[in-house]
Amino acid sequence: MDLVRHLECFVAVAEESHFGRAAARLGMAQPPLSQRIQRLEKELGVRLFERTSRQVAITEAGTLLLAEARELLARSESFRAAARRIRDGETGLLRAALSPDISGETVAALLADFRRRHAGLELELHELSTAQQLAAFAAHELDVGLIHHPCDVTGLELGPVLRRDLGVLLPRGAAQARLDEVPLASLTGYDLVLFPRAGAPAVYDDLLTACARGGYTPAAVRHGQGASFVRGLVLSSGAVALGPRDTQLAAPADGDLVWRPLAGAPLAWRHSVAWPKGRGDAAVGAFADAATHALRTTAGARSEAPARPLHLRPASEFWL
Repeated sequence: MDLVRHLECFVAVAEESHFGRAAARLGMAQPPLSQRIQRLEKELGVRLFERTSRQVAITEAGTLLLAEARELLARSESFRAAARRIRDGETGLLRAALSPDISGETVAALLADFRRRHAGLELELHELSTAQQLAAFAAHELDVGLIHHPCDVTGLELGPVLRRDLGVLLPRGAAQARLDEVPLASLTGYDLVLFPRAGAPAVYDDLLTACARGGYTPAAVRHGQGASFVRGLVLSSGAVALGPRDTQLAAPADGDLVWRPLAGAPLAWRHSVAWPKGRGDAAVGAFADAATHALRTTAGARSEAPARPLHLRPASEFWL
């Protein structure tokens, strides 16, 4: 028995004191309404109404149960409203991820903007590489994330592609530090500090391919990800690191390292928010909007539409 629907019938008859008017209010015929009241009385084991050919009167038992019925109906509507909010992504838990290269300022801006858009939603934010995010999507452990391109985006929907031009982090005493823009080929002789390849294999290969095209083939590639560790490698081992403009935040103006843009902006990181196909909702949309806004305002990112879809390809065929 659909208890909620039967209680709606009970309340309508009690408030109208007439089966015909109650049936019209409920948008149903009178006979099925009478049958539902009878079934409810049988289920409860009490008589709810006294019926005569001219009138319907609620019984004492019906009067005692009426307030309970109204309360249950109110709870039912509240329950349904909560379910709708969860379905539409307006409440509940959103499992999201950002790549480790996102600066603290960008993270803070994203969180503040997201809270303004969805104050009632709990955001569970993780720091995951692109490869880790793709694995989490496949395992249904992640709702939305900010990934690097190129990568295999099969089964995912994507937000706008955002470009962050890369520059070079180098020792303040290096000759290139005196330049306003550093030619990529002038870095010959320096080792290169990159994130571990496993985190985003296609992006890693893409960067090395682009470096070679620009005339820079590092003697050795060293791996580091944490800002302090990367700074230590650059300072002590004759190496440089590639990163976007907001990497300057890890290099104080009066410190031993400087960041310089690359001449002609030959290298870039490309991001977009991604989520499983068919699972986008208001919460995912709010996260995508907040991430896009935060990257534009704090990291100098700009929109860039690819000439063709971004997929995993051999390094020599990467779209650059």
